[in-house]
Amino acid sequence: MKIKKKYLIVVLIICLTISTLTISCILIPKYKEYKERKEYEKLLESATIIVNLKDKLSTSFYSKVKVSDFISYLNGEIIDDYYLDTTKLGELKVNFEYMNDENIKIPYEIIVNVVDDISPVIWVGNNYSVTTDYEGSLLEDIVCADNYDDNPKCEIIGNYNTKEAGSYNLTYKAIDSSGNVTAKAFTLNVKEPTSKPNNNAKPTYNYLSDIIANYKNDKTKIGIDVSAWQGDIDFEAVKNAGVEFVFIRVGSTKGIKGEYFLDSTFKQNIEGFNKVGIPVGIYFYSYANSKETALQDAEWVLNEIKDYKIDLPIAYDWESWSFYNEFHQSFYSTSMNAKTFLDKISEKGYQGILYSSKNYLEKVWFDIGYDTWLAHYTSKTNYEGSYKFWQMCSNGRVDGIKGNVDINIMYIE
Repeated sequence: MKIKKKYLIVVLIICLTISTLTISCILIPKYKEYKERKEYEKLLESATIIVNLKDKLSTSFYSKVKVSDFISYLNGEIIDDYYLDTTKLGELKVNFEYMNDENIKIPYEIIVNVVDDISPVIWVGNNYSVTTDYEGSLLEDIVCADNYDDNPKCEIIGNYNTKEAGSYNLTYKAIDSSGNVTAKAFTLNVKEPTSKPNNNAKPTYNYLSDIIANYKNDKTKIGIDVSAWQGDIDFEAVKNAGVEFVFIRVGSTKGIKGEYFLDSTFKQNIEGFNKVGIPVGIYFYSYANSKETALQDAEWVLNEIKDYKIDLPIAYDWESWSFYNEFHQSFYSTSMNAKTFLDKISEKGYQGILYSSKNYLEKVWFDIGYDTWLAHYTSKTNYEGSYKFWQMCSNGRVDGIKGNVDINIMYIE
């Protein structure tokens, strides 16, 4: 009985000790935190706070702005001058801290209004021509799209008849969900069908040897991109000709939400170029109309390339501009689809890159944080954005390949 009593006393002492230590571990830091907070609050009461804001506390959707862009003066320095998330319209609470001249950390909050102030885009010139056997729809065939709104209201004002030859003065009008309006006057020319004239113009080519002579230096490499269109390739001959890298099409889908298919020459191309030691990149021709389908595209690509050596980026190639209206998506949505694809590629350890032509890079694509593969068929591009690769022609001639092939320049950092 005495042993049990002694045992209980020991247990009680241990429990009291643990409780005391626990209370000390919790209460002492909490008290210290409380005391420090109270001292800081007293310090703030006496601090000199001068924050002068700019007259305009608003910014455009998806603009690249920092906290400091809305402050004209403060008595100190911002501690973290971060970029704001401007991907949602409306009021945005911006919290930041700055160290004032008295070396006191000052918390501050401002409200910035994110607005869509960009009008819709209508891709039509002063004249638009069709023939009397035209079976399409002008509202579908003339691109009407917006930077933010997936479904701007588009209409053609004026009377016309695509089955009756003549000229019709019309206005294409578009309005987005923010009330931005675009109106484009144009003339619809409806003509009788005519037989196509014989084109006897002699084709021109860009020979790889000439491109090497004009563009190869210690900061560039010359390469090509290939698909089933190039047929069977003599890989040794291509390497001996001076090709230093290649992008290979892995496949595509049969239209929007269509069945996936592997490029019929993908396997022989990637094995052949791997064998002769030419660095390989990949491109996928996408019809993605949502983040979900873009993600599916990426997963399909990753599965098809997993057994091969990939040295260069994997490119997202989206080119469905001629029927863009069918996708019912904004330029932002199109860009986020691309980002979703490339984020998945990057997540698996590959490099990602966006492929597009100069025109659409300038008019459509948002900056999604990936390198660019520029398509611009000219001897000297005037594209002002940054790019890692330049597809300079589609009429290239290279030993080992029958017919035309795209020729590219890689810029070495």
